[in-house]
Amino acid sequence: MIRTRFAPSPTGYLHIGGARTALFSWAFAKKLGGKFILRIEDTDLDRSTPESVQAILQGMKWLGLDYDEGPFYQMQRLSRYREVAEQLLREGKAYHCYASREELEEMRESQRARGEKPRYDGRWRDSKQPPPKDVTPVLRFKNPLEGEVVLEDIVKGRIIVQNSELDDLVIMRADGTPTYNFGVVIDDMDMGITHVIRGDDHVNNTPRQINILKALGASLPIYAHLPMILGEDGERLSKRHGAVSVMQYSEDGYLPEALLNYLARLGWSHGDEEVFDLKQFIEWFGLDKISKSAAQFNPEKLLWINQQHMKRADDRRLSMLAKPFLERDGCNTENGPDLEKVCNLLKERVNTVAELADAAVYFYRRLDPSPELTTEHYSSENILHFSELIARLSNIEWTREMLAQTLKAFASEKGMKLGKIAMPLRVMVTGEAHTPPIDAVLELLGREEVLSRMKYQLARFD
Repeated sequence: MIRTRFAPSPTGYLHIGGARTALFSWAFAKKLGGKFILRIEDTDLDRSTPESVQAILQGMKWLGLDYDEGPFYQMQRLSRYREVAEQLLREGKAYHCYASREELEEMRESQRARGEKPRYDGRWRDSKQPPPKDVTPVLRFKNPLEGEVVLEDIVKGRIIVQNSELDDLVIMRADGTPTYNFGVVIDDMDMGITHVIRGDDHVNNTPRQINILKALGASLPIYAHLPMILGEDGERLSKRHGAVSVMQYSEDGYLPEALLNYLARLGWSHGDEEVFDLKQFIEWFGLDKISKSAAQFNPEKLLWINQQHMKRADDRRLSMLAKPFLERDGCNTENGPDLEKVCNLLKERVNTVAELADAAVYFYRRLDPSPELTTEHYSSENILHFSELIARLSNIEWTREMLAQTLKAFASEKGMKLGKIAMPLRVMVTGEAHTPPIDAVLELLGREEVLSRMKYQLARFD
């Protein structure tokens, strides 16, 4: 059975790159009827925090990337890492290293001075000297001295690394915690991970991990290293490009399915398809379709994708998402038209839920037009007409069709174009110059509210 995993370190929020890795791992398992495992790699005690763990779990939940097993925490598996480390030590495949930090730095400086690549020189590998009593050693893996590691990466193709280029890496720190390259190997082995899908910043780690797996007699997973995500300027993605927490996109009014749709297109494609749902993505997805080149993050494209999903979204769901935004803006959605109907009217015109809520404010709170709009659209002539229009609107059937007919007939009677009536009326009732068709807006606001607002604006003009 296919088994994939997402294994973030809880040293910050779930960001765009991590979310894409999780999405691809999740979709691959879903497509092939496999299992998707969530693992929290929290052995970096200086940087890992409970808040970051919660941020990752919250981000996964919002995106809807449900995991079949986990979350597993490395700090709860310390005894297992120590057990395997002892096994490697007994078998002569690992050894204690007593070199101090100062000693190692001096060694690297000497290597740099000779124009060599800084690396551990194996001084304790087969040492017969007695260990110093005042130093707690680290445990290093005995990397093979000869031969090569051949990695058949699904995305990058064949990668060959000579073992002579790899030094003896630390697998257990002096404090008894595993290093990244050791912990991840034991976890992948114990959890039966068949496919390791991760960012290509891990490519250099993979040959080391393969050698440890071979030393343990474990089967090797299939590797797929995803291309980097860059900003529009070609630089590594950072906060200034939009590499914020995925939950920031929730707070900004993006839909999770839109963000996932966009992330799916970062380094993967299916023909010219741009807008699709998760079900369709799973059906189309394949690791062989992932691009070898870096992807470029484009905030405008993400906004456009979100707009397309806004148009498709269920009105009831949109109303539930928009309600908190409106309430923060001082609107009581119980005192006004059905929010679902308002969302249906507005969703074609906005990019995000935040914009939807902003566009809906005038349905739940009277907005006075700016002095500029008042000057542009109010005049002594049309104000007289609006006093008459109030009387006309007081006695008609309050439907969109009848409102449209009434406004058209009224404008015709006055020898005016419809816009000369509709535009001032729009400003008077909504405080805005741009809204959906005025007949639809009036219908939703209701007769009582519309007439009340018209009278209030006429009184202000006097």
